[in-house]
Amino acid sequence: MMDKVTSGIASEISFRQKLSRTLALFLPGIFLLGFNLGTGSVTAMAKAGAEYGMALLWTIVASCLCTFFMINLYGRYTLVTGETALEAFKKHIHPAVGMYFIAALTLGVCGSVMGVMGIVAEICYEWSKTMVDGGIAPIYFAASFSALVFFIFWNGKTEFFERSLAVIVAIMSASFLINFFIMMPPPVDILKGLIPSIPDVDPDKNGGALLVIASMVGTTVFSGLFIIRTTLVKEAGWTLKDAKTQRNDAIVSVGLMFIISAAIMAAAAGTLYAEGVGLSKASQMITLLEPLAGPLAASIFAVGIISAGVSSQFPNVLMLPWLICDYTGTERDMTLPRYRLMVFLISLLGLVVPLFGGRPVLVMIVSQAFNAVILPATVICIFYLCNQSKLMGQHRNKLISNGILTAILVFSLFTSFIALKGVVQLLAG
Repeated sequence: MMDKVTSGIASEISFRQKLSRTLALFLPGIFLLGFNLGTGSVTAMAKAGAEYGMALLWTIVASCLCTFFMINLYGRYTLVTGETALEAFKKHIHPAVGMYFIAALTLGVCGSVMGVMGIVAEICYEWSKTMVDGGIAPIYFAASFSALVFFIFWNGKTEFFERSLAVIVAIMSASFLINFFIMMPPPVDILKGLIPSIPDVDPDKNGGALLVIASMVGTTVFSGLFIIRTTLVKEAGWTLKDAKTQRNDAIVSVGLMFIISAAIMAAAAGTLYAEGVGLSKASQMITLLEPLAGPLAASIFAVGIISAGVSSQFPNVLMLPWLICDYTGTERDMTLPRYRLMVFLISLLGLVVPLFGGRPVLVMIVSQAFNAVILPATVICIFYLCNQSKLMGQHRNKLISNGILTAILVFSLFTSFIALKGVVQLLAG
């Protein structure tokens, strides 16, 4: 009898160890998914679905393909050289290039932190009205979630961040996928959305389709994603023998990215677009979804948005300290007072919109469009590095890789142009 109990315990421990090892293989990808699919993505995809139906689904496909290639390329560079992106920019291109990325990404993240928490707080406020008379003021939600993120950061360990994100990402993914099946548009509309087209250039729609496309690309093909990827690959201790693991991890990350992004767009297309409502305020996602899709669907969508917001805030607040550690080549010890102060100050930005007012959806869309403007420099830098024989040896880029990179560069220049044009239209309107 004792032998059976002992055997059962050993089997359970062995199962847990295998599960833990399997999960560890995909934690960098899960971290990237949580980073990439935050409230910015939800806002961009929901706005696209609410105002243009499934017509911009092709943008998600193109963005995810670019993201997969870039994740792999940046990851492969670190596998071969053992250097992170910022280390390489500083050492092999020019220190000013590394400083440019630190400044540009930090600026984008600050806008994202304000927009993310503004949207989450507004969503929670509308949702709370269904349970509390008059609702709970947005500032309380913003302060609570900001404090939660800072508490988890205080632990100081990347593995703890990654495992926390894994749980939150699982909740987010389940919420949006369930909502997709509840509110999905006609399949024929989904198929039509795979054909590239630009529905309109109406400046009355907050910059029109141009700005929405740019924000979708900016939130999916995000420069910070590729730069942080190299940090995670190095910290995981992966080398060239782990190339297959790195590729599989990227496939899982980008595959889920596409499925969840498309599900969010479809949910908005099947409800808000079908009713001709559009989307200008975050609260519309709840107040309008409830009569159209029922309180259950609205609640599930709210849980997904909140999970997306919290999941994206982890990497957002960590961005500046991590970039500085990469650039200076110092140990990434997040328990140091200077890094805790940086994260605390960045976290406080999440209170700006609830305290002082503003349009968080618009802040978020413009912030994501700004990310698209940084992308060409990210492509040019990795193009240069991966074609250096002294760095990459036999693993330098082949003709096909350079051809794909050139196509991505042209795509990124196009989205940068429409991002700037969309912002100009918005300001002119």
